[in-house]
Amino acid sequence: MSASEPSTPGRVTIKEVAERAGVSRSTASRALAGTGYVAEPVRQRVRKAADDLGYVVDATARSLKQRSSRVIGVIVSDLRNAFYADLAFGAGERARRAGYTMLLVDDGGSAEDELEAARAFVASRVAGVVLTPVAGDAVAFLQRQHVPVVEVDRVFGEADAVVIDNRHAAHATTEHLLSLGHRRIALVIDETDWTTGRERRAGFADALDAAGVALDPSLVVAAGWDAEAAERVMTELLSGDDRPTAVFAANNLLAEGVWRAARALGLSIPEQLSIVAFDDAPWMSMVTPGVTAIRQDAAELGRTAVDQLIARIADPQRAPHTVTLPAGFARRASTARPAN
Repeated sequence: MSASEPSTPGRVTIKEVAERAGVSRSTASRALAGTGYVAEPVRQRVRKAADDLGYVVDATARSLKQRSSRVIGVIVSDLRNAFYADLAFGAGERARRAGYTMLLVDDGGSAEDELEAARAFVASRVAGVVLTPVAGDAVAFLQRQHVPVVEVDRVFGEADAVVIDNRHAAHATTEHLLSLGHRRIALVIDETDWTTGRERRAGFADALDAAGVALDPSLVVAAGWDAEAAERVMTELLSGDDRPTAVFAANNLLAEGVWRAARALGLSIPEQLSIVAFDDAPWMSMVTPGVTAIRQDAAELGRTAVDQLIARIADPQRAPHTVTLPAGFARRASTARPAN
């Protein structure tokens, strides 16, 4: 760079803020951090000086000094899914209210990316982590690093957790279909290795057993984690002569696939096929007929998880605690008595 070119201005320092406010560096630091005694007029003067200069606290330096931060990490599985977006919204809302900044990572449902995000959060010295785990590795890693962690929606480790009563909700929803007279009920599910899928399948089976209806393994179908896969699987199932009269989709994306398959095959809902879903996505109340669904308050899951995390930060030695939130039920027009 030539002598005539202006130099790039450096980052404003706490020393410059102190000089502008006419106080010592330590006083300026206390005033901006909100710790220790500083007379209110002085505090206001320091804050004005910081605003005028555009001073931003060096969070990394503060974290190194305090060995933690006022930042929490949140890892979710897929922000394209309204459930995870709402969960992240609730977590961020509660974090801000508690004086924390939230860093958000979408791991795309990858256990490897989830673990990498956990490593990055540890390197950043976050105060704690909330995650919707897809495997147990990230939770175990965070616990080995003594970083407070809360699992949401799914549970893999011995950690604090916030979940929905999946088994009870699935049981009640299957009972609803049985009460209408359905006996050939299909369950389309993403997986049964995680606690969510395992408990939803168990609730479905419990309700059938209580009603004296044998569970037909051919009507329990795995369809992956997206609407397109569910549409392909359900198109095949619903094309048969002995098709089910009702389908219970174990999440909102699978329900979308079921809906698409039924429409593509020209099946009338609910006259020829009743549909219920676990997760009440916005589109379900916008289509005709509206889709009957189990309602999870995903934002409240996020808020409760941050509450759990803050409690863990305050008391690292307390025993792991699981909060189970109730699910609601939105009955719409996609369920009716079977035609036969």
